[in-house]
Amino acid sequence: MLRLACVLLASLIITPAMADMRITRDFGGYVEEYKARYERVRRTGERVIIDGICNSACTLVLGIVPLQRICVTPRASLGFHQAYFDKRWTAGVKVTSISGTAQLMSVYPNSVKRWIARNGGLTPKMKKLRNGPDLWAIVNPCPDFF
Repeated sequence: MLRLACVLLASLIITPAMADMRITRDFGGYVEEYKARYERVRRTGERVIIDGICNSACTLVLGIVPLQRICVTPRASLGFHQAYFDKRWTAGVKVTSISGTAQLMSVYPNSVKRWIARNGGLTPKMKKLRNGPDLWAIVNPCPDFF
């Protein structure tokens, strides 16, 4: 009996707790960091709630975490633009990275690629996908918020 109790206790300690990842104000950053973060989220089975701004590299969540585990609230806003090199290495000038932009596009699901194409492709200027039918065609609304 004691052995069974120890096994149960050990399983509680080593089993990762499933929790929701909530995105509320994420302006993006380094693509590789976001890819690693979302790979972990995918492996752990967490659900992602986009409940605010998710711009730039943040949007990689759409291609890494299964879409059925992502939902959006009425505050959700996704922002897409071309990738660019770290401005610390380009004297503060925004220099577009063709390979980085291609890498972003290779991660996005087809539904996101179609939306980007319909809206003129990725450019240096941020293109916003806000809450409404266009966004819901890609990501389901969170049932708790609608």
